[in-house]
Amino acid sequence: MIVPLVKAVADTCGGKAGALGALLRAGLPVPNGFVVPFAAYLAAVRDLDLGRLAGEPEGVAAARRTIEARPVHAAVIDALGRALGEIGDPPVAVRSSAAKEDTGQASAAGQHESFLAVHGADEVAKAVRACWASLFSPRAVAYRAASGRAGHPSDDLLMAVIVQRHLDAEASGVMFTPADSGEATRIEASWGLGPSIVEGRVTPDAYLVAADGSVTRTIADKRQRLDRRGARLVVEDVPAAARNRPAVGDATATRLAALGRRIAAVLGGPQDIEWAIADGRAWVLQARPVTAALPPSAARSRVSGIPSATLTGTPGSRGTATGTARIVRGPGDFARVRPGDILVCPFTDPAWTPLLRIAAGVVTETGGVLSHAAIVAREHAIPAVLGIPDATSRLRDDTVVTVDGTNGTVTAANA
Repeated sequence: MIVPLVKAVADTCGGKAGALGALLRAGLPVPNGFVVPFAAYLAAVRDLDLGRLAGEPEGVAAARRTIEARPVHAAVIDALGRALGEIGDPPVAVRSSAAKEDTGQASAAGQHESFLAVHGADEVAKAVRACWASLFSPRAVAYRAASGRAGHPSDDLLMAVIVQRHLDAEASGVMFTPADSGEATRIEASWGLGPSIVEGRVTPDAYLVAADGSVTRTIADKRQRLDRRGARLVVEDVPAAARNRPAVGDATATRLAALGRRIAAVLGGPQDIEWAIADGRAWVLQARPVTAALPPSAARSRVSGIPSATLTGTPGSRGTATGTARIVRGPGDFARVRPGDILVCPFTDPAWTPLLRIAAGVVTETGGVLSHAAIVAREHAIPAVLGIPDATSRLRDDTVVTVDGTNGTVTAANA
């Protein structure tokens, strides 16, 4: 019922757990833990007609509610308690590892649930159950449909769950390793725990580490950080003196790039890696294949003759689109978005994925090129420009704008 993480393989534990297991077996720094495999999920839902529910919106919602409401079997809680005891019963991170998640064809970035700072077998069991139910969340269903993977439940509707020691990160981020050994590794970093970056809630520092080890960096104004306080996650303001200080030094960025090359070698190709620095040591939290090429990193600096009314940000997903600007500040505005609109928002966390299926382009006020929203935009082949301060007030609702995700510009029709 429980598989040590070091023994995890994709066939029984999903792509995310399988990759971490391979890295552990290679001696790389991955937090210790275990996996609740596919078999446990199948035992928990064996009375549900998944073949019918997979294609019916009402059935999908009913499946989610049913899984969320049913108690976790006592045998599962007992097994979790024993497994937690073997790693010292620390606070843990509980993360999804679904079938066909973190593959070379589709990342499913941020589509299923993850939980940090979870403690005790009962709470871990609740988090495991929530990961199972997240297979049927609106964003996961929309992502599978947009990816052409809404098919048979034996292909898609399987969920394993990773349970790992929680790391109280001093800094964390994301790293993309290059497809060619002569290209640079791209790293984004900020203070505290990683969700601030991967969910696009902060504009992170950006680093390019060249093949020769030289580092080029752009330091952002990092105003908030996420940290654990006991059993809670707390968003705090970053002290003014630290906001524009590099989250990691050049030497650390170089070491991260070297670690990224080792990870890519073990896993057999370019990787999208989530990492954390805790107690001065770099740790690998996740690694998955890169599913879509990044825009050129220096594109904005090559653009000349930009009109003064044009807004500039970080190129997030290449391409150009023209459409009606739709200002969306939260879920209450979701119903206003129409196919072909340009989504303009403070940030896009994974719950906004269904909008990326119909939008022609995306503009955000915060976030980096390696955030979940940017990854999904690239997979959907729609342009994205990220990190334009006050975009929701500088662009007017219902006006026509052109988004250039290759060069990082947004231009109103009357500019």
